[in-house]
Amino acid sequence: MRQRLNRTKWKGNTMSSMITTRAALSHSCKPSLIQRTFALLSLYRQRSALAEMDDARLADIGLSYRQALREARRPLWDVPHNWRG
Repeated sequence: MRQRLNRTKWKGNTMSSMITTRAALSHSCKPSLIQRTFALLSLYRQRSALAEMDDARLADIGLSYRQALREARRPLWDVPHNWRG
């Protein structure tokens, strides 16, 4: 049986946090420090949510358990390529 991380305080609407993250980083050429901080916090929450998903949910989004775990374990400063200027 696979061990899952239990971070109940971070559970929430992941889709809205993804939209917020994109909006914070796409509306200006160079996001402010506060925008970057909130975007990183959102990224942390999304990666934590991946670590908590069961196999059925991961299959729904097209990820295997191993792929989700690899993404969840990435360091916070390892951001998606489209975030880099």
